[in-house]
Amino acid sequence: MISLRPAHERGHANHGWLDSWHSFSFADYRDDQHVHWGPLRVINEDRVAAGQGFGTHSHRDMEIISYVLEGSLGHKDSMGNAENIVPGEVQRLSAGTGITHSEFNYSTTGTTHFLQIWIIPRITGVKPAYAQKHFSAEEKRGRLRLVASPDGAEGSVSIHQDARLYAGLFDGAETAQLALAPGRLGYVHVVKGELVVNGMPLQAGDALRYRDEPLVTVERGKGAEVLVFDLPELA
Repeated sequence: MISLRPAHERGHANHGWLDSWHSFSFADYRDDQHVHWGPLRVINEDRVAAGQGFGTHSHRDMEIISYVLEGSLGHKDSMGNAENIVPGEVQRLSAGTGITHSEFNYSTTGTTHFLQIWIIPRITGVKPAYAQKHFSAEEKRGRLRLVASPDGAEGSVSIHQDARLYAGLFDGAETAQLALAPGRLGYVHVVKGELVVNGMPLQAGDALRYRDEPLVTVERGKGAEVLVFDLPELA
């Protein structure tokens, strides 16, 4: 089974300083058909205005991944990390027993455009942890590059869940496939551009959910960037 979630069907909130699209139920957006997919709980596509951001707030027992598309995202947390995240970098925050942090667009002119991704952890109560890694465009060109995994394989950031996140850039004849083992779920989120996935033409913000399907096939991109998740079923 492959099901399409068009971009325009997502939840939307515009707070002036923040323009956000929600793939799953979040804050005031409630959709019983889109609460989570396996442990994938949140994909928020956020655009933060210049000089604005999320003030200090708390999280616990969640794996949080930030994937910046445009501009930069300033991060400060209660573990003492103070970093700037730019396109090509993946930030992972394991909230564990509890952290506080803030995220801010320090630019005076440009918008910060990023994806905030939450994954429900396999185990709770772990020590909070932080990681940030750069993945070049060359690493993602015409292939699905592993960027997050349970064991840090291939230089990916590690998360406390049996889930894997791949990122890829596709144009023209470039194509890639990802096999899904029996009992696994898949999720494809188009970050930008256009491409064809399992024969379906998709645009930025569109998503596909997979259950009982053996293969994700990505091809015929036009300035496309895509994220592909390999996920377990939740008990």
